[in-house]
Amino acid sequence: MTAVGRVLKTISELPAEVWDGLANPPGQVFNPFVAHAFLKALEDSRSATARTGWQPAHIVLELDGAAIGVAPAYVKSHSQGEYVFDHGWADAFERAGGRYYPKLQMTVPFTPATGPRLLAPDDATRRMLLEAAGEIARSNNLSSVHITFQTEAEWALAGSAGWLQRMDKQFHWVNDGYGSFDDFLARLSSDKRKNLRKERKRALENGIEIEWVTGKDLAEHHWDAFFQFYIDTGNRKWGSPYLTRKFFSLINETFAEHTLLVMAKREGRTIAGALNFIGGDTLFGRNWGAVEHHPFLHFECCYYQAIDFAIARGLKKVEAGAQGEHKLLRGYAPTPTFSSHFITHPGLRRAVSDYLEREREAVGEDIEALAAHGPFRKGG
Repeated sequence: MTAVGRVLKTISELPAEVWDGLANPPGQVFNPFVAHAFLKALEDSRSATARTGWQPAHIVLELDGAAIGVAPAYVKSHSQGEYVFDHGWADAFERAGGRYYPKLQMTVPFTPATGPRLLAPDDATRRMLLEAAGEIARSNNLSSVHITFQTEAEWALAGSAGWLQRMDKQFHWVNDGYGSFDDFLARLSSDKRKNLRKERKRALENGIEIEWVTGKDLAEHHWDAFFQFYIDTGNRKWGSPYLTRKFFSLINETFAEHTLLVMAKREGRTIAGALNFIGGDTLFGRNWGAVEHHPFLHFECCYYQAIDFAIARGLKKVEAGAQGEHKLLRGYAPTPTFSSHFITHPGLRRAVSDYLEREREAVGEDIEALAAHGPFRKGG
């Protein structure tokens, strides 16, 4: 029989064990963001809904009534919360009389973290998911489909299927078998090593203490404090924070073992915090906020404590989120990120294809140039 694709209006339409069996099967490195519980928390908390411009439209591929592949997907009425910017494409197409929105986004909302997006056991099924996504776009008059922050292997597969390919960069820390933070520092040049030590010392002045909270130790009072930080930072940086307070409570109920809060306290009061999610081999830094400003406290909570935790847990990487060339001098290396794009209008497709070819070349050159200016000792 032929596999059939259909759209889920909510992830709850598919049992968690079915979704997770395809998203995080035994033997595969666990990715927290494609887990059923994480995606369900986004929907149940009203963070990712039609009202916020993120209408769930998850794709499930079925054979003889059994799911053989799934993909997290959303019909979008804007391009916010994606971290891969296509506003220029939208503006150009609409000036030419086209209609860019709605579009289909195959991603994890508000989460610029690399991971699988075509959740299937083999490339043949992943190709069928790509075909299903394209057909959904055509049959529903959607301008395009975008797979963002996918793995490089999926990116190559989509490219071979005719999808347009885009590259960008982030800064990731790689654990080179370090036994301690001092082992990591020993790999840096002398001046960079002194600078990091100075920053860590300055960050903890004024009696500031750092606490790691994870698993069963996470409680609602931690989330009350963190949500205050999150709202304050969100209002200042992008105007309207994406995640509701309920999201954090749901995560606490269903996902605490994969969650880490790095909390900073002064005189018994929690003044800042960084939210991380724990993958099978990677710590993913996600959100940060503070109600007091202290020099280098952001670096301490988001970057240095993440390295400490990764070393303690034996994790291979820290992904500290989007943007931030300031991470380079703190040991985070420039790393390519990947997205694929299916555009239904031939004229828009040609224009975007030409642009992406030039952009990929520029990004590659930028990564190479940045890597040459990293903080590590040459040849060491």
